[in-house]
Amino acid sequence: MKRLVRATLGAMLPLALAACMTVGPDHKVPADAVVKSSAANGPFKGTDSPAVSIGEVPNDWWRLYDDPKIDGLVRQALVTNTDLRVAAANLKRAIAIYHEVEAENLPVSRLRAGVQRGQIAGEPLLHEEKVPVFNFGDIGFEVSYLIDFFGKLARADEAALAGAEASQAALDQARVGVVAETVRAYMQGCTATHELHVAQHQLDLQQRGVTLAQKLVDAGRGQPTDVLRAQAQADALRAVLPKYRAEQEGAAYRLAVMLGTPPTALDMSSVACEHVPTLRQALPVGDGAALLKRRPDVRQAERELASETAKIGVATADLYPQIRIGASAGFTGILDHLGQAPTAHWGWGPAISWTIPTSGTRARIHNMEAGAEGALAQFDGVVLRALRETQSALSAYTHELDRNQALREARDKSDEAARQNRLLYQAGRSPYLQSLDADRTLAGNDAALAASDAQLAMNQINLFVALGGGWQDAPAVASRPVGGEH
Repeated sequence: MKRLVRATLGAMLPLALAACMTVGPDHKVPADAVVKSSAANGPFKGTDSPAVSIGEVPNDWWRLYDDPKIDGLVRQALVTNTDLRVAAANLKRAIAIYHEVEAENLPVSRLRAGVQRGQIAGEPLLHEEKVPVFNFGDIGFEVSYLIDFFGKLARADEAALAGAEASQAALDQARVGVVAETVRAYMQGCTATHELHVAQHQLDLQQRGVTLAQKLVDAGRGQPTDVLRAQAQADALRAVLPKYRAEQEGAAYRLAVMLGTPPTALDMSSVACEHVPTLRQALPVGDGAALLKRRPDVRQAERELASETAKIGVATADLYPQIRIGASAGFTGILDHLGQAPTAHWGWGPAISWTIPTSGTRARIHNMEAGAEGALAQFDGVVLRALRETQSALSAYTHELDRNQALREARDKSDEAARQNRLLYQAGRSPYLQSLDADRTLAGNDAALAASDAQLAMNQINLFVALGGGWQDAPAVASRPVGGEH
């Protein structure tokens, strides 16, 4: 039997040493992946608009509005937002898992100690009489090290590290969203205030129209129906005001939650905004190549692909034997004699274990291969979505700019027409209905322009979100460990 064991060990150990390798495929983005195509890395359509440029997207894009209040709100949200706390906790977990896997490369140590009272059988010791009852003791130390001949531990390290890097990218992506939603909530408060001012201005003008119509009736120069029409128009304009006030309050509540506070805890005056912030320069968009390097979700998908690829090697290594070298030493015997030479024992040497590969092992390999194929498809999909979101946001922004300009011209002309019609009505040279129609047209164009201004602000933010900036150089997320520090 001893000869058989020696022969087996002698045959397998040289083979294992000669076969020292890292099994499984190495991660490499395929040449035909979408991210490597020339179309994905080229310029965007629509960059010929004077409102955009191909310049580099700044890390802190919100500062292009040159509004200190926006900068302060973003900085606060990046520290206290609850979504970021979740993403930061997930990153800590992924790093801990990586360190746990990495620790498998270290020797495994075990200290044992035990005391037992009992009786051993005399027959194995060639005693025909009964052996007395003794107190037995056992104390020892064992250490072993798994020799990673086939790269199972190396591949596991690769998978865990790529997983941690994917979690870091997920945190960066969460930062992009938090920055955008913080600025969006503030902007929505600003645009609601702007629309409220426009509606209030139109209501004030109409109230003056009601007063004028009443004076003309009192002077015998007008009709009572003119007063009713003027009052009806004023009531219609007044009915719009609650809508904008509700939008103001809703924006403040959303902003409070982005800052990690209860909705009603934020002082409304602290987010008061009289004018919608505007960009101080053309909006920089860069090109496709810069976009794909900057967007965290693209980086996350690539790291997830790397992790899934490494897992193929982990599963493949199970086809091969495990070789562990170890040593042990200790004392075993009667408790009173423990520590004396007759109770001492020690040993060292290699140990080979091999679970004969079955269809289950190969099925796990195929499972990991399918996972890597899915991760590659997901990676391609994320790249395509990033390009689509950016191109769509750019198109919406530039076309809304054209619409905004046309609405502004229409508003200016209807304002002049309403002014002239009011003068004609006051002079008795035109009926009130004509002046009322002109006022209605002005009110509609004013409201449409204010709505376009709001949409333009939202489109700017949508484009910045698609461009993927805002995560670089972010401050550390506030940490609140459960149960205190350890």
